[in-house]
Amino acid sequence: MPTPNRASLLAYLGTYRLAAVSSLGSAGGPQAAAVGVAASDLFEIVFDTLTRTRKAHNIARDPRVAMVIGGLQEGDEQTVQLEGIADLPSGEELERLKQVYYRAFPDGPSRLSWPGLIYVRVRPTWLRYSDYRTDRPTIVEFDAAALARLK
Repeated sequence: MPTPNRASLLAYLGTYRLAAVSSLGSAGGPQAAAVGVAASDLFEIVFDTLTRTRKAHNIARDPRVAMVIGGLQEGDEQTVQLEGIADLPSGEELERLKQVYYRAFPDGPSRLSWPGLIYVRVRPTWLRYSDYRTDRPTIVEFDAAALARLK
């Protein structure tokens, strides 16, 4: 991908359904988990989890997270790394983000009966797109303001 624009970056994010998310444990150490993700047009990343998981407890205590999306197979040496603030949306925001998630995971509504199911939104404060598939790698960083300005 040449230098990414809004459409190409969102398209790239939309091709992946799995990501690694890192949160901070109670002793301050990193803890990582694989999660199913979907991306909104606002670059929000949404995933579901259960309230009893380590990541849910960690996010409730400290909402700072880091994620890696992409680069999962040989020949696919491109990734999005991001840092952001996680929250548990409610009301209309939750309904909007559920629809984003359900487009990626049509089976999502079948989990609504699971006790303690929550939806987590991550709003990136920093994002790096890296593409190492060519001799001249593309590495582009965005802060939250730059993401908002992307055309």
